[in-house]
Amino acid sequence: MPAMSAMPAPAPLPSLQFDSFVRHAELTQYLQACAAARPGLLSISSLGKSFEGRDIWLATVTNAATGADTDKPAIWVDGNIHAGELTACSACLYWLQHLLNGHGSDPGVTQLLDSRVVYLCPRLNPDGAELALADKPRYIRSSTRPYPFDEEPVEGLTVEDVDGDGRVLYMRLPDPHGGWKAHPEQARLMIPREPGDFGGSYWRLMPEGTLTAFDGLQVKVNPNREGLDLNRNFPVQWRQEFEQVGAGPYPTSEPEVRAMVDFVVKHPNIGVAVSFHTHSGVILRPMGTVADEQMTAEDLWLVKRLSALGEKLSGYPAISTFHDFKYHPKEIITGTQDWFYDHLGALFWTVELWAPNREAGITDYDYIHWYRDHPAADDLKLLAWSDNQCGGKAHVDWYPFRHPQLGMVELGGWDRLNYWRNPPPHLREREIAKFPAWLDLLGLSLPKLELLRAEVRAIGPQAWRIRLAVANSGYLSSAVTKRAIERKVARGVVFEIHLPPGVTLATGLTRIVAPVLDGHAPKSSLQAFLPDRQVTGDRAVAEWVVNAPHGTRLALTAQADRAGKLHTEVTLD
Repeated sequence: MPAMSAMPAPAPLPSLQFDSFVRHAELTQYLQACAAARPGLLSISSLGKSFEGRDIWLATVTNAATGADTDKPAIWVDGNIHAGELTACSACLYWLQHLLNGHGSDPGVTQLLDSRVVYLCPRLNPDGAELALADKPRYIRSSTRPYPFDEEPVEGLTVEDVDGDGRVLYMRLPDPHGGWKAHPEQARLMIPREPGDFGGSYWRLMPEGTLTAFDGLQVKVNPNREGLDLNRNFPVQWRQEFEQVGAGPYPTSEPEVRAMVDFVVKHPNIGVAVSFHTHSGVILRPMGTVADEQMTAEDLWLVKRLSALGEKLSGYPAISTFHDFKYHPKEIITGTQDWFYDHLGALFWTVELWAPNREAGITDYDYIHWYRDHPAADDLKLLAWSDNQCGGKAHVDWYPFRHPQLGMVELGGWDRLNYWRNPPPHLREREIAKFPAWLDLLGLSLPKLELLRAEVRAIGPQAWRIRLAVANSGYLSSAVTKRAIERKVARGVVFEIHLPPGVTLATGLTRIVAPVLDGHAPKSSLQAFLPDRQVTGDRAVAEWVVNAPHGTRLALTAQADRAGKLHTEVTLD
């Protein structure tokens, strides 16, 4: 026999440096170059156009040789819905690189892309990211569309880079009534003035920016003219501006959110999703609107189990959004997470990348309340981290500047975009490299419909009994969650027999809907009081009797939206 020729090595992927962030043109070029290098694994399409007309790129990652993406169970991953959260985009691109390089060499990645599909949207908000990356950046929350009013401020302080150094820092002025003072051990560091403080040197602090109609006395910081928060524009418990800031005039009013929602709804094969944000260094699990006690119990047990694996593989603590990450104890926030789980019954996690306080050695703190109040000793640790690990750039030493309205001020303090909202350049790749293993595992946990057998038996001269048996080989059930069944957004396996002319159906229906199939996730331990009675709950069988001539070929399909679709044929002989 002739020797088998070796498979040609795949074309190298374009290089990407993860210590910097890509602008839209570079992102576009990189994704298109990756698709050209791996045409059988990656296709690039546009979800739609942003407010300013930029494409919202979607990467569809799967082995096209093993079937169409819409016939496979899917995981959705997105990033950078918030303008300055640029590391979220990098995390998506890093996983994309991991997938494309791993197929054919990494067994887990190969199995994932051969049997499932990844829908990856690295930058949901290209306009906001472009503004954050501009030569003279501005740090808005989300979209650049003016909201709720399209008008320039007529008074107050507009936060922006006033000295043209590409950073937005703080301004300080000496003021006996100021609320800040120098740390007694580190004069560079501003700490809050304490109750009863008097007779010292105090400072008034405000964000770097310019003033309109300044009367020499009063300063108020203007909200951003672009006041939208795209993560509040999803159609789940949407509330007006007076209850949820930045939510937009109505659910999915914004083109970026509408494009995503439209795609996800049209792709019911999506059963698991992850959204990357910054910062806090945590994995947030559902729900955001109700306590654990009010969740569907089976889903809570499942999401806790998979969250614990995320914690183990990434090193990030996995916490409840409702119990551990509310901005205010009397308020709830809604967004992508609750839309995916509450409405669609898909499993969902938000990953808040990067924790600068943890990096500085601060370990015992509340993820939200620390920003409201913390000991000055923590600030000393952070300043030492800036000096020793960031070349003094995370906290910028105060320097004089002649402000156009305020006169002589000092600029400095924390560089929030580059060292707080995002990791410093030398730590960015390290941080995002913590997540591919967990993302791979989540994708491989998806349900997967597989053919057990397709049988034909003659029961008369032109009468035939046909049986089609399938099984779910995945960890998750074919509906993924109980919530999906409760919300009536997932049904069981749908069997269909496709009858050509001249063939009649004697018994059975052309379309049969079987129950939802279990996955191989155990419902309980072997020490449970009662055994699992659904020993073969992962299997389903459909049966038909047809009248047809000998030699007829019939097409059969079986489909569970989140477990994929099977196509097979039988010959009546």
